[in-house]
Amino acid sequence: MRRAKPNVVWGRGREEVFEPEVYGKTNCCELKSVARVLRHAALRGSRKNYIKTVVPLYEASIKGDWKAAKAILDERRELVRYSITENDETALHVAASAKRSKQVEEFVEHLLTYMDGKDLELRNNSSNTALCLAAAARNLKIVEIMLGHTCWTPQNRKWLLHKCAESNMFDIALQIVKDRQELGSTGSVLQVLARKTDAFAETESNIIMRTINWLFRVMHPKMGVSEKENKAKALELLKIVWQNIAEKPKVEIDGILRGPPDNPINQDDKPAADKDNQTLQLLKLIADNVVKMQKNKEPVATASEGLNAVSEHNVKTKYSSRILFVAAEMGNTRFLVELIRKYPDLIWKLNDDGQSIFHIAVKHRHEGIYNILYEIGSMKDLITPLKDKNDNNMLHLVGKIAKKKQLEDVSGVALQMQRELLWFKEVEEMIPPSYREMKNKDGLTPHDLFTKEHKDLVKQGEEWMKGTASQCMVVATLIATIVFAAAFTVPGGYNQDEGIPFFYRKRTFIIFVLAYALSLFSASTSILMFLSILTSRYAERDFLESLPKKLMLGLATLFLSITTMMVAFSVSFFVLYHKDLKWIPILITLFATMPVLLFATLQFPLLKDVFQSTYGSRYLFLPRKHVLYYENSFKHRWFPFTVPFISRCTSKIWKLLQVQ
Repeated sequence: MRRAKPNVVWGRGREEVFEPEVYGKTNCCELKSVARVLRHAALRGSRKNYIKTVVPLYEASIKGDWKAAKAILDERRELVRYSITENDETALHVAASAKRSKQVEEFVEHLLTYMDGKDLELRNNSSNTALCLAAAARNLKIVEIMLGHTCWTPQNRKWLLHKCAESNMFDIALQIVKDRQELGSTGSVLQVLARKTDAFAETESNIIMRTINWLFRVMHPKMGVSEKENKAKALELLKIVWQNIAEKPKVEIDGILRGPPDNPINQDDKPAADKDNQTLQLLKLIADNVVKMQKNKEPVATASEGLNAVSEHNVKTKYSSRILFVAAEMGNTRFLVELIRKYPDLIWKLNDDGQSIFHIAVKHRHEGIYNILYEIGSMKDLITPLKDKNDNNMLHLVGKIAKKKQLEDVSGVALQMQRELLWFKEVEEMIPPSYREMKNKDGLTPHDLFTKEHKDLVKQGEEWMKGTASQCMVVATLIATIVFAAAFTVPGGYNQDEGIPFFYRKRTFIIFVLAYALSLFSASTSILMFLSILTSRYAERDFLESLPKKLMLGLATLFLSITTMMVAFSVSFFVLYHKDLKWIPILITLFATMPVLLFATLQFPLLKDVFQSTYGSRYLFLPRKHVLYYENSFKHRWFPFTVPFISRCTSKIWKLLQVQ
């Protein structure tokens, strides 16, 4: 019998021989070990062979030089599956992550003809295949070439689709779904998209932000359009995937939306701790029945019945990863809207705790999802009264304090308390009046639960409000003192005979007097507002309107007093140097704007938040915002009248300028 030719692999200064007969007798673990040695042979061999063969192959893979690579691979074909970098990357890995070019694409296409299915599944030290690196580098053409190779199984394509959606590479994921429609009919991609709130969020920008974005797109056209296009791809991907799933039978749709169960464990595979726990429950059941028999002389449940009851209680399957409720918890409004459009009955689905998506939205303070209630008509009157397994209705859920992440979206502890009160008042008006005084299993009404949960927040809000008011009042007092003294020290002096300022007829002098007077009045008003805050009673309802309005008025008048004081200070130099050295007042005016801009930068965001929380909160729960069956409803969602109002004001100002 003719002996098979041995395989020769590079060694350290010598040749290592692997006999096929011996190789065929090894077990699976030994095969993997031998395969690992074979794969590292190019790196661990002699440096002479490494420099002669591996380095040129690496360079050819980077540059996409197939002619040079073909000459090497024709001589040593096994190099196609060898690691050529310390990170265990093959030539295909290197080419897949190289810079996008026509040469590299052709290189990959030719290289795949030298490889089989197992070679494409090789991973580097980061457990990434070449296909994964190509997707990460957004080499869409290379991804298409690899996916078109016959060795890629549907399972591998599903894995790639899942990873692309997970990594926000929606353009590649969309291309995969379009090429392979069957891949979009599973729930794995839907589970990923349910958590991608930012991928479907519409930016609420005013005219200034839109101008900045336009300039950015002009200067950086590729980067400026990328995020917008990626969001459009994500939405298109969602529509295609959900369309494929929505066409399935109802049982399959519910199974996909339910997701996998939470680690179901068979009875025989239960840990010892679970078995001990079951034994204790069974003994407790027997003891309770013995006591019951002695008191009431009623029949006792048998041990088998008790065991069955305990087993049924323990084996009950839970599904915490349900797609619908994950999206509701994340506040993914657009995702839920797309699902409900194709499957309206989703609004009636309940989770393991007996809560609908609207209960979850209230619990996590997602007003976008909550506002869908206004678009489903009288059905909301059947959904809002639903109670969970702890007898908590929707008002109980909003009575619980929001998570820290939701509270941090609002600046200032007092404004956080105001937002909580706004939610409570809104839900209180939504549910039936009889449910407002209902008690849960803990014996608490919604208002009792709200007071209990927000006790610390009220205390912290009081401390924050008093601290802010005290510091601002000190500044306002100093400004009032300075302005009062400076008002009687006019620039240029007085006429000693008549007591009239020398420059009283000048326009700049009139501006000086008016600015100082306005600064004094606004500083005095600010002092009174902050003093009123310090002497408030700080009840729960005071955080809703009273305290925020006082804080807003105090900050606004303080900002006005600082601005007018700087205006008066700058104008005084124009009064003195109205003939010569005009550069002096101009330079001083520029310096005077610095404290105004600094105050605006540091305190104006707080003033803006107070204004939006106090007056803009009426649009937080806005029934007129239709999102369920209106495509353009996600745009311009701040104030409905913002764009027309700005347009009218701009046209009027332009007409006035033309008249003058």
